[in-house]
Amino acid sequence: MLHKLLATVKKEILLLLRDRVGLAVLFVMPVALILVMTLIQDSAFKSINEKGIPVVFVNNDHDSLGNIIEDGLRRNELVYVSDSIDGKPATAESATKAVSEGKFLLGIVIPKGATAAIRKNVAVLVNETMNGADTTNKQQDSVEVSIIVDPVAKKSFLTTITSNLREFISEVKTKIMFETFSEQIAEVIPDKQNAPKNSYQKSQIIHYKEIYASTATDKIVPNAVQHNVPAWAIFAMFFIAIPLSNSILKEKSEGSVFRLHTMPTPFLLLVNGKVIVYVFVCLIQFALMLCVGKFLLPQLGLPALVLGNSMMGILLLTLATAFAATGFGVTVGTLATTDHQAAIMGSLSILLLSALGGIWVPSYVMPEVMRNISAWSPLNWSLEGFYKLFLRGGNVSDILMESFKLVLFFLGTMAISYIYNLKKRRV
Repeated sequence: MLHKLLATVKKEILLLLRDRVGLAVLFVMPVALILVMTLIQDSAFKSINEKGIPVVFVNNDHDSLGNIIEDGLRRNELVYVSDSIDGKPATAESATKAVSEGKFLLGIVIPKGATAAIRKNVAVLVNETMNGADTTNKQQDSVEVSIIVDPVAKKSFLTTITSNLREFISEVKTKIMFETFSEQIAEVIPDKQNAPKNSYQKSQIIHYKEIYASTATDKIVPNAVQHNVPAWAIFAMFFIAIPLSNSILKEKSEGSVFRLHTMPTPFLLLVNGKVIVYVFVCLIQFALMLCVGKFLLPQLGLPALVLGNSMMGILLLTLATAFAATGFGVTVGTLATTDHQAAIMGSLSILLLSALGGIWVPSYVMPEVMRNISAWSPLNWSLEGFYKLFLRGGNVSDILMESFKLVLFFLGTMAISYIYNLKKRRV
């Protein structure tokens, strides 16, 4: 049995090596895609007009500042605001965890007593200004609004949200300052010498702290490289469905498959030779893509790919993706009856699955209906797993579910191929 399997593997390797055009498609095409798409999206990543960004909002203030910010965000079409997670009121801890798991792109936490702190600072500034004191170099107690960021999110998301927050907070500060000045002016009649100074306008009472929801020990900055390298590597791995299906159809057209069926060898043993060879090809493809992201892209002025902190997780997810891609190719080759059918069925299905899976456009900018559909694409499972490893500092345990889905997909496609082949042999 082992001798037959090794003979099948040797046959597939020889066929693959003789197809130089096919090898070029498998290895040169994904490298070109990564280079072109990353260079294009490096700037485009920052300028897309997105809508419906999922944001979790934690209002620990329950006063003017928190209420105005919450009301303003809910009236803004740019974001979808939620103040609860899994039916429970959101807290700073649960918001951080939810963002790190990819449930929200941003989390905003308004600290307790934020409005009271602003009132206190404004009152001090107004009193000292009314008394003619110099407040320029005085240290102010600050209010820290935490913005929890999923590393997958584009920088333009953060810039837009922060800009909106500044507008809301400026509204609160202006209102409080006006009220405080009015109270002071009502108590005394200022002369020219004690006229209010504008030094309070230079005080930065509100500060921002950006927290990337990642468990990685090193800071991982999201960019086009972190998305495009795993995305197009996955696309290239699934693209082997075309040469793999052509290999199966070539055996059918030449009649060698009928000779193989006359031998006392089960169908799965014959197919396993193809699976082993093409899984190995997928692993080489992915290693090549990582080298491109790690060493070649920095030479073009782009950031280097950051691999996260779990090489074992990368290996496990890559293997699961390779098996899923190979199983898909075997199914296409089994179901198709001609080379044209295999080419059309394989290319169109891969393009459709990649579009739905977030390869072309990240799934988090899709409408909600499309995001739900995207969750059924095997390419999305793999891409989400690599997001967790490359951007969120995940490890093996974090990508087990994605790997399990990909393995189930492989087993399902192989079962379909086996049943269809068995049915055709009985006819």
